[in-house]
Amino acid sequence: MPIKIPNNLPAVKILSDENVFVMTEERASTQDIRPLKILLLNLMPTKIETETQLSRLLGNTPLQVELELIHTESYKAKNTPEEHMLAFYKPFSEVKDRKFDGLVITGAPVELLEYEDVDYWSELKDIMEWSKTHAHSTFHICWGAQAGLYYHYGIPKYPVGQKVFGVFNHSIEYKNTMLTRGFDDSFMVPHSRNTTVKRNDIEKVEELEIIASSDSAGISIVTAQNGRQIFVMGHCEYDAGTLRKEYERDLNEGKSIGKPCNYFVDDNPDNDVVVTWRSHANLLFSNWLNYYVYQSTPYDPNFI
Repeated sequence: MPIKIPNNLPAVKILSDENVFVMTEERASTQDIRPLKILLLNLMPTKIETETQLSRLLGNTPLQVELELIHTESYKAKNTPEEHMLAFYKPFSEVKDRKFDGLVITGAPVELLEYEDVDYWSELKDIMEWSKTHAHSTFHICWGAQAGLYYHYGIPKYPVGQKVFGVFNHSIEYKNTMLTRGFDDSFMVPHSRNTTVKRNDIEKVEELEIIASSDSAGISIVTAQNGRQIFVMGHCEYDAGTLRKEYERDLNEGKSIGKPCNYFVDDNPDNDVVVTWRSHANLLFSNWLNYYVYQSTPYDPNFI
């Protein structure tokens, strides 16, 4: 089944050109199917790129997905055209009385700030608290995962000496989970972050389960409440060129940045990129939608 997104969202043309099955609102209205209602809180500065990446993954399953986009009201996006935000994004206040099958909270480039110093922290806390009763399962990504662990369980983040930047090998620690069903014993995930969470902090919380980790990148996937809360530290949604753009941006801004690990052919930035994470990214989102949303959410989302 396709993903149902607003008709004129830039992702429609991009995904259609990739032969991703996209369903417009008009066509969806002709099918007698209750789509999974997924809410995306997009905190990334590259909102159009991020919404396209996540639409691509959410649309690659046999399930019909209806995606809605929300933004924080306490912070105005600076890198996305205002007309795009007005056309496709709603403030949280417009959806807070509704219930959703799933919620995705993205990362954000604020990891070096204390959580309480982030402009929209108070509003994000409200959304995360709301998610416990209004979203059947919440999928947190990168800084969003760290913020979720901090808000829900008091897990702190720590700065790393050198930015975790590149594509890193991961291993499954807890194999008796449907979230990584079909995964190989090792798999690759892109990371781009300056902070991390520590194993001993997570292991102190009985409710948390470490699903996967990396010798180089640290804890990767954590779950809680039988999958009602999922925390993914990496960026498996990234396109082939996303890390390259970040690398070149930092170089142009005069920042000290090493080459992304395990990314360029022969470790040479003049060469193409080797994509090694796409299949597991699709499988991760497919498993989440199938086993943690579709298989367990009530037919009537008002009973979530």
